[in-house]
Amino acid sequence: MRAAPSLRRCVCLLLAAILDLACGYLTVNIEPLPPVVAGDAVTLKCNFKTDGRMREIVWYRVTDGGTIKQKIFTFDAMFSTNYSHMENYRKREDLVYQSTVSLKECVSVLPLTDGVTLQKPGALCVLHAPQTATSMLPEVRISDNGPYECHVGIYDRATREKVVLASGNIFLNVMAPPTSIEVVAADTPAPFSRYQAQNFTLVCIVSGGKPAPMPTTENIPETVVSREFPRWVHSAEPTYFLRHSRTPSSDGTVEVRALLTWTLNPQIDNEALFSCEVKHPALSMPMQAEVTLVAPKGPKIVMTPSRARVGDTVRILVHGFQNEVFPEPMFTWTRVGSRLLDGSAEFDGKELVLERVPAELNGSMYRCTAQNPLGSTDTHTRLIVFENPNIPRGTEDSNGSIGPTGARLTLVLALTVILELT
Repeated sequence: MRAAPSLRRCVCLLLAAILDLACGYLTVNIEPLPPVVAGDAVTLKCNFKTDGRMREIVWYRVTDGGTIKQKIFTFDAMFSTNYSHMENYRKREDLVYQSTVSLKECVSVLPLTDGVTLQKPGALCVLHAPQTATSMLPEVRISDNGPYECHVGIYDRATREKVVLASGNIFLNVMAPPTSIEVVAADTPAPFSRYQAQNFTLVCIVSGGKPAPMPTTENIPETVVSREFPRWVHSAEPTYFLRHSRTPSSDGTVEVRALLTWTLNPQIDNEALFSCEVKHPALSMPMQAEVTLVAPKGPKIVMTPSRARVGDTVRILVHGFQNEVFPEPMFTWTRVGSRLLDGSAEFDGKELVLERVPAELNGSMYRCTAQNPLGSTDTHTRLIVFENPNIPRGTEDSNGSIGPTGARLTLVLALTVILELT
């Protein structure tokens, strides 16, 4: 009566052993990978052990949270061939299958009852030898980022129409270094304020990086405003306020903006150098962009045509400065002692256009005020107009429109006076 439970246990073990022999042994393990950089060559290794006969090895790219599995390449053991399932223009993958199988004389030990076993020597059995299927990606892209699965199939020993499967998975983390860095001024162009303090903001824009940075802060008097991603470096000690924003892009990268705000002091901040530095795990060295805050000085005025006549359209343009100006200034045009040709008191823009100038504008003086938050400068130019022999005198109207017959011919002279205001 006591032997019955033990006998049943032995029968179960025997059936389990027979089932294991029928199905075969198979385990799959994929080696984890550290983050890689876009453009690098990457090898995905699928390690497995089996004592069965190989059917196939398939690599999948998993998308949509695991709901879609896309075949990327297959090794077919029946024909000893491998092939890619990717698009034709992406023939950049390779699948290498390595197998080491050894045989030995094995002994099957079958438990029958408590303390009683049956040994059957002399049979040849396959060791559970490690085997590897490596998938080579010669040049990874950001789009390759994501999970992958390796599926290994062996034939069922009971019937070749059935395949036993096992799988493993891995996540490929593809990093990308930032592609650009620039520093711009926020809310520009903006006027110069001589008597009232105003806040000023610089924006450091870093694009194309993956992953997004993790900010850290470190204050060093006179040297570093804060060590962030990006970080700001400055040589003075005003009170700075730093904030960040992140905007994900459709390609998986992130645009990071670091905004540095403080109360501007034109006497101190004029010609001050600001540097934005960015560090990233995909960069071998930091990226950096610099700007120098500079007030405008000595605008260069260009007038076309150089010899204008009554009825011509005259353009007066600010064509650069004597120095490099940052941030971009704003321009305001006025006519000294009168209104502009169109009746307005002033015009905002880099170029002033006077259409169909009448003879009455001869000798008129125009002032251009160029200013940014660091300072302001005025430039004056005088317009002198030549008569036009093709247009009789007195045919232009009060707005400068010319009738069908001629006008006076006047000489154009541009007398420029520069008045600096700081």
